[in-house]
Amino acid sequence: MPNAFFKIDRPSNEPIKAYGAGSIEKQSLKAKIAELKSGQVDIPLIIGGQEVRTGQTAQCVCPHDHQHVLGVYHKAGQAEVEQAIEAAMAARKEWAAMDWHDRLAIFLKAADLLAGPHRDLLNAATMLSQSKNAFQAEIDSACEMVDFFRFNCYFATQIFANQPESAPGMWNRSEYRPLEGFVFAVTPFNFTSIAGNLPTAPAMVGNAALWKPASSAVYSAYFLMKLLIEAGIPPGVINFVPGPGAAVGDPALASEHLAGIHFTGSTGVFQSMWRTVGENIEKYRSYPRVVGETGGKDFVFAHKSADPQQVATALVRGAFEYQGQKCSAASRAYIPDTIWDEVRETALRQIGELKMGTPEDFTNFVNAVIDRPAFESIKEYIEYARQSTDAEILVGGTCDDSTGYFIEPTVILAGKPDFKTMVEEIFGPVLTVYVYPADQFAETLELCDKTSPYALTGAILARDRTAIVQATEALSNAAGNFYINDKPTGAVVGQQPFGGARASGTNDKAGSMLNMLRWLCPRTIKETFAPPTDYRYTFMEEA
Repeated sequence: MPNAFFKIDRPSNEPIKAYGAGSIEKQSLKAKIAELKSGQVDIPLIIGGQEVRTGQTAQCVCPHDHQHVLGVYHKAGQAEVEQAIEAAMAARKEWAAMDWHDRLAIFLKAADLLAGPHRDLLNAATMLSQSKNAFQAEIDSACEMVDFFRFNCYFATQIFANQPESAPGMWNRSEYRPLEGFVFAVTPFNFTSIAGNLPTAPAMVGNAALWKPASSAVYSAYFLMKLLIEAGIPPGVINFVPGPGAAVGDPALASEHLAGIHFTGSTGVFQSMWRTVGENIEKYRSYPRVVGETGGKDFVFAHKSADPQQVATALVRGAFEYQGQKCSAASRAYIPDTIWDEVRETALRQIGELKMGTPEDFTNFVNAVIDRPAFESIKEYIEYARQSTDAEILVGGTCDDSTGYFIEPTVILAGKPDFKTMVEEIFGPVLTVYVYPADQFAETLELCDKTSPYALTGAILARDRTAIVQATEALSNAAGNFYINDKPTGAVVGQQPFGGARASGTNDKAGSMLNMLRWLCPRTIKETFAPPTDYRYTFMEEA
């Protein structure tokens, strides 16, 4: 056993590569994209370190070219999920007993592998399978994933170092045990880094996990799983079980060994899972930890003192980067009538300059939405606005799925603050603007707070400091991540821990120590060096 106090210093965020014209990194990334496109991958389940092929398969396709097949993946069913639970429980004891520094070394190695030789692979896979441009992939599947690995390792050591005080004659200490069971990680399509973080954060502190990636992002998730194997993750610690939601989720939630859920996805699915946990509560060996982030109806709120150019840019970047498919994407905006004309002119000019198409063309800012169900859902909202007398489409609104699932960046002007697209989550490149009387700032802040059931991200833009203070207070419960004079997207691990409340989730702040604490079950130990030998206390003595 080692007898040193090992230390992990607070990391720095992974530098973002620019992929400038003629750069080596751009050439290298384009070569990897071409390599991946030239072949197809057969993606198995990975259970207990073994590849499992069920023969029940589905295709991985490019959203921007839905006839191009990147590979096929095998789908898990009840038998495979039960096998994965057995593998997780078998691996758990030895994994939990491993010295913490040996566990964390695996993820520190994974960070360096991803920052170096695997960077192009994960970025190219994300670009092709999730239709992200090079910059959006770089900040996600490379930089944020590296940051999650490194910062979570650091946060774990900070937790372990937190020890109680000891009175004379005794020694108090805390050990931080993993949960008694497995963690079920259900991950989304829109961020490769979130997909990687949800199973690995619990694993770092000794938990075993089942990982169900989104069906539309199995391709990039598989390459992340292979990265973890190369980094040295023991068999059974993380079990890779893609498949239909109910086929994987039902047996996982029914297991007595379910100890936690780490989820990012829709509010409806999360509420259904929580309901199932409640119905099964007497079956479990312990109360499962339920951690979830479930989307938002994120806002940009401008004050009359705001710079119209800055407001317009925040709207365009916040609403249309990655086709509005970020949980934090700007989806509704409140603009005062005194600056609306200039904001409108600038925003429409900028949107008119945006190029849309395949991410393989690095000049494209906008790419495709993820799949046909998303395409149809977003299109329905646009058509609803087009036919309504309470709304006007200012720009965009064209939808074309002939080659890929392309939807033009769309701005809707709402005639009333509770118009459907101001309230409901759309998860696409659609921004709805409500223009309010500038002298009704306070009233409109209250309106913003009450309009949506979500509370994930939001932004205030103003030069008047009094207005900033007023908005920050009025919207204190409307967003878990709040931005002043910036767009409401782009949270960075270690800088802006991410998560919201209300219908947006449990606000357990991915990218912080708070999230890591959720995967631990502390035990306090008191050792007395000279135990008493008589039951009597001093107060019992009479003078």
